[in-house]
Amino acid sequence: MSVVAVTKDNFDEIKSSASVVMLDFYADWCGPCRMVAPIVHEIADEREDVTVGKINVDNEPDLAQKFGVMSIPTIVVLKGGEEAARAVGVRSKQQLLDMLG
Repeated sequence: MSVVAVTKDNFDEIKSSASVVMLDFYADWCGPCRMVAPIVHEIADEREDVTVGKINVDNEPDLAQKFGVMSIPTIVVLKGGEEAARAVGVRSKQQLLDMLG
């Protein structure tokens, strides 16, 4: 499954997904975000059971505020529409996979 660009317009649809949702809050100018991006894309390609979305905090400040994102990259995992896990900063692929349960 490919990575979905999440905006306020499609957020409710993504949030209500029956699958586990992994959201990557990032910005184009953020070096650590660029380090995490390939890992997030790998997970999206490998895990058909997970919906992976990327939220550009510069373009979607309301979503960043809704999730209380203060630092990027921030990865949030939703299960049943509710936050189940959160990681701030660069994480390994295994650490991100562990968050998915």
